[in-house]
Amino acid sequence: MRRLLRPVLGAAMAALAVIACTTPASPASAADAPYDVLVFSKTAGFRHDAIPVGIQTIRDLGGANNFTVTATEDAAAFTTGNLNQYEAVVFLNTTGDVLNASQQTAFESYIASGRGYVGVHAAADTEYDWPFYGNLVGAWFASHPAIQQANIKVEDRGHAATGHLPQTWTRTDEWYNYRTNARSSAHVLATLDESSYSGGGMGADHPLSWCKSYNGGRSFYTGAGHTQASYAEPAFRSHLLGGIRYASGRSKADCRPETGYTPIFNGSTAGWSQAGPGNFTNSDATLTSVGGMGLYWYNTKQFTNYSLKLDWKLAGDDNSGIFIGFPPSSDPWSAVDNGYEIQIDATDAADRTTGAVYTYKSADIAARDAALNAAGEWNTYELLVEGERLQIFLNGVKINDFTNTNPVRSLAGHIGIQNHGTGDDASFRNIRIKELGTTPPPPTGTIQAEAFNSANGVSAFAKAGANGGQTVGYIDPGDWAAYNGVNLAGVTSFTARVVSGGAGGAIQVRTGSATGPVLGTVAVPNTGSWTTFANVSTALSNVPSSTQNLYLTFTGSGTGLFDLDDFTLVKGGGGGTGVGPIKGLAGKCLDVRSGATADGTQIQIYTCNGSTAQTWTVTPNSTIKALGKCLDVSGSGTADGTKIQLWTCNGSGAQNWAAASDGTLRNPSSGKCLDVSGNNSADSTVVHLWTCLNAANQKWTLP
Repeated sequence: MRRLLRPVLGAAMAALAVIACTTPASPASAADAPYDVLVFSKTAGFRHDAIPVGIQTIRDLGGANNFTVTATEDAAAFTTGNLNQYEAVVFLNTTGDVLNASQQTAFESYIASGRGYVGVHAAADTEYDWPFYGNLVGAWFASHPAIQQANIKVEDRGHAATGHLPQTWTRTDEWYNYRTNARSSAHVLATLDESSYSGGGMGADHPLSWCKSYNGGRSFYTGAGHTQASYAEPAFRSHLLGGIRYASGRSKADCRPETGYTPIFNGSTAGWSQAGPGNFTNSDATLTSVGGMGLYWYNTKQFTNYSLKLDWKLAGDDNSGIFIGFPPSSDPWSAVDNGYEIQIDATDAADRTTGAVYTYKSADIAARDAALNAAGEWNTYELLVEGERLQIFLNGVKINDFTNTNPVRSLAGHIGIQNHGTGDDASFRNIRIKELGTTPPPPTGTIQAEAFNSANGVSAFAKAGANGGQTVGYIDPGDWAAYNGVNLAGVTSFTARVVSGGAGGAIQVRTGSATGPVLGTVAVPNTGSWTTFANVSTALSNVPSSTQNLYLTFTGSGTGLFDLDDFTLVKGGGGGTGVGPIKGLAGKCLDVRSGATADGTQIQIYTCNGSTAQTWTVTPNSTIKALGKCLDVSGSGTADGTKIQLWTCNGSGAQNWAAASDGTLRNPSSGKCLDVSGNNSADSTVVHLWTCLNAANQKWTLP
């Protein structure tokens, strides 16, 4: 039950005495469960002489860290049956075209099954004509200067691949320039300082290593590893091991793209104060608790709507927490009585364990356990505060969703980290914050279904293959989910990503309440299994041109109808009506190749030139035309990578396009987006159909 505000210090002291009591220490965490890794090193271009020593290094790492290694250069290993025995595949300095079409399909299915990819150095110099691979690796190779020493800025020291590294890592290697910047679609772990060497070609933001979730699986890439000497470096070997552990699912991480955060601790303690006994040491840009019970709090500013991210680690069975929403005070009990604690202690009771809003709301324990790294490893929290709603993400997975209803408390206020007491050893790194404005931004475009503000009967469910890692599950007839403050102006249709191995059912789109007016209903079929996702769409009518609370109500027969992954509110008017250029990645224009008018002519991006090949007539929620013909999905396909072409207008769903409020152009029949292949802004880069990612290469400005 929820506790009331305690008005006196004695009650607060009693509460903190309760906090101090934890369950007995659990045994030290065991090594990773055994797993298997495939190392693939086929080359169809330049061959690195470091490949043999790289293979041996990974074998050595496996022998010491509980995984077996199979090394091959035989592309015939890429079959669905063979790949399924491996948790991760390492592309070790591969070059050129190394897989045929059927082998590519098998590998795509392997990643979609929730497995992992590791790319080392020249893995980015591989398969330039395979869009899936380009998106998986994150960026393709462009050029490199001579081998030389350089400084690497380690941005994320909470990932298994970088947690052991200093903030500046100096080493010698061959440093790649990439065709595009991976930051828009991946979480950057480390960047090159181009002022420290000669020949850099990407400027102030030159990613070197990154990770990402992609199409249901995990991807890790490092640009290091050209030289034989690299594989003898302890720091590089640990870097490589961490990437393998992440890709294999043995170490968890928040690999969502991240921009716009301001550090409030990354070595400097300016603006921080200690309240109460104990303190924090500050070494290697890491705060480590000493004694207590006290609170180290950021006194410079109070925060209202924000995303707070920080990396934390416990030495063993220890206790700490993050406090938010408390007024300025030199008394740590003020934070207890006026704020909220997001707990860090994996062994305590459900409402006071890691991910819980202490004594107010337990985390989703199953989701928490699946996302949590063991003691001794770094974890990442995101605390997303929008008004009086707090969402808690652990290593990128939402594990709690709490709304403050106590009128004498608020989630707005100061933030702090707890030093719980002697023997409770907690460390913190890279505390950063992104302010979201004075009011919570209303949801638009694609909305993750699990981001509901209130619900009846349903709950978030961790699921491989889900965008964001979770679906809304446990859906039965009569259940509903509500999303507050949704801007419906101009919305004409609704598309949902669903999955069902059950009876299926229907989604009703309503406003105002769970019994409000129905704007549209879409049937959800059995999609074939609980791992096979599909898109369903319906037109909406009588949609209010205002911000509303949106309700999705669920109907059907039986129980366990389907899971809802995300949904998109597609706008059919405004900002997308007119005649002129359609501009996308790097300001380039959507272009009919060579200005040809034959059916099947490829569509591409090209430097804007005002030609008729770049002059499009956009009809809202309908066709997009140039040269008298229509923008068309080849063969009404739905697979990622399907060709986008010019074709005689025929009124089919393959020629229907809708401008979404997030800037994407969507084909409602497939539920997928117009995408620039490989996130490549070079002239003549083709566009194709691809799963909507809200990435820069899927953003378009219409006439």
